[in-house]
Formats: sequence, C-alpha cells, structure tokens
Amino acid sequence: MRVSTRVEYGLIALTDIVVNGENGMSVSAPDIAQRENISHKYLEHILLLLRQAGFIKAQKGLRGGYALACSPDKITLYDVVNALDKSILADIDPMSGSDLGNAVNECFWGKINGSLSSFAKEIKLGEFASQCRDASGKWDMYVI
Repeated sequence: MRVSTRVEYGLIALTDIVVNGENGMSVSAPDIAQRENISHKYLEHILLLLRQAGFIKAQKGLRGGYALACSPDKITLYDVVNALDKSILADIDPMSGSDLGNAVNECFWGKINGSLSSFAKEIKLGEFASQCRDASGKWDMYVI
C-alpha cells in the first residue's frame, strides 16, 4: 500500500507540533522542515490543509508558528488521514469485472481497508505522538 507524501508528512508535522509544542507553544514551519527534512514550501502547503481542517492554528509574531487548535486527545488519525487524502480509507468500489474478481477485491482489500480504518479511528494523536516519541528516542528531553 502506498500512502501519499501529503499524508506521511502531515502526520509527521502534527506529531512534531505535539512533541515540540508542549503547553500550547507554537512551532515554526522552518523548524519542523529542518528537523524532519521536509521541503519548507511543501510543508507550508500541508500545514495549510491541516489548518483548514481545524487541527492547527497559525500564530503570528516573533514567536509565531503553528499550535494545535484542540487537545491531541480529540483528534483521531482517521480524521487526519481523511483531511489530507480521502482516497486512502475510502470504501472499496466494486470492479466492473467478474463476480469472482469483485469477491476477491472485497475479501482481501475490503478487509485490509476495514482493519486500517478501525485502527485509525481508535488511536488519538496524543497517544500516537507518545508512541512515536518512545519509538524514536529522538525527542529525549533533558532539564538542566
């Protein structure tokens, strides 16, 4: 299965905002782009889509950037994926081919799609970001 870079980078950007935007602090797009090795111009396009979907808000000024518009525990991965690419979790359309071909399509792709949709509906962005933080070890924080 191929996921668009829009969805991949959108999830990365939102996770970066959750991890680096603790206590509602904003995170700048150039910082996200540099940390995550994403084209700044492409990232701005993705951030616009995330803002239009209501997941993040833009903050202007010296410490401007992006912050979550609501609690990460109110955002599901299903909502994020659908906001960025409606085709990934869409129901499987019957093929114009044979009945057996349609049955194979439903029994294989339909079940995979159903499992993916269920997973994405159950996991919240906050839990996802925590799992990613733990898995990467990249975001260890040290207080001096």
